[in-house]
Amino acid sequence: MSVWLPTAPCTPGACVEQARAAAAVPRAVLRLTAVTILVLAGIALSPLGGRIPAEWVRRWCRTIVRAMGVRIRVTGTAAPAGGLLLVANHVSWLDIPLLTAVRPARMLAKTEVRQWPVAGALAARGGALFIERDRLRALPGTVAAIADALRAGAAVTAFPEGSTWCGRAHGRFRRAVFQAALDAGVPVQPVGLRYRQQGGGPGTAAAFVGEDTLLASLWRVARARGLVAEVEIRPVIPPGGHPDRRALAHAAQPAAPEPAWTHAALIADDRTAAPRRDAEPRPAAAAAAGSATGHDGAPARRGRMTAPPPPHGTARNEPVQGMTRAR
Repeated sequence: MSVWLPTAPCTPGACVEQARAAAAVPRAVLRLTAVTILVLAGIALSPLGGRIPAEWVRRWCRTIVRAMGVRIRVTGTAAPAGGLLLVANHVSWLDIPLLTAVRPARMLAKTEVRQWPVAGALAARGGALFIERDRLRALPGTVAAIADALRAGAAVTAFPEGSTWCGRAHGRFRRAVFQAALDAGVPVQPVGLRYRQQGGGPGTAAAFVGEDTLLASLWRVARARGLVAEVEIRPVIPPGGHPDRRALAHAAQPAAPEPAWTHAALIADDRTAAPRRDAEPRPAAAAAAGSATGHDGAPARRGRMTAPPPPHGTARNEPVQGMTRAR
């Protein structure tokens, strides 16, 4: 199992809900066309690099998100200048432009991204730090490279959960990337990301999880109506306030939104786990979520969800079968 990429139990069949209000197909096509034009414009201008004002980059990222029909709500104060480790929970590909709108930064990305069409070139020209997450021996060098970038005054964006989660469930922040902030003596800027549907309830239409494809996710978001992205810029964590990376990771972990649910997943391999005679029948959506492949191309840990996420309208303190409150 990769130290950089823990797996999540979230899958499209068990977690992702279609938006209750769908935009017409022509409008969805228009949204995707607008985003394509914006991305191509960014690629054309990317050779200019640092000569592009940061405010222009922020506006470009906000425009991409809004072009998909997603409204943005930002709370908190602006991120500080200088060397900074920007960390957030990971739900969707929308997270990247949303965080760049907070503070343009060098993105921490897997090496495979370099080979992706369009996105790979854009990431490389944007100064992404590519990491080999499947090689444990490469970890110290990766941490040192991040620390060097931070010491040079750059901002670096990372998703310490290591994988995308649906937004109703959340992973814990892994510690390795926080060592770079300790070594460089720079602050950490935690950010919480949430997506809500029309009416204010939590929504998973923007989630990009499990075996979901980018095209399917793009189309789902383009068809959604009333989707809102909430960006909570939490108080910055100054250097020197935490003794080790474990404490720093814990301090940076965003509080889960309410209702905070985590999947009750079977971690043991299905081939060795003994079946429960008293187990209740599982919902069809959960039964189909036995195993998945993450977006990094690594196989997810075998397991199954005991229930899909709670439906919209579930009372805040109402127990839901097969799910447990986050601790």
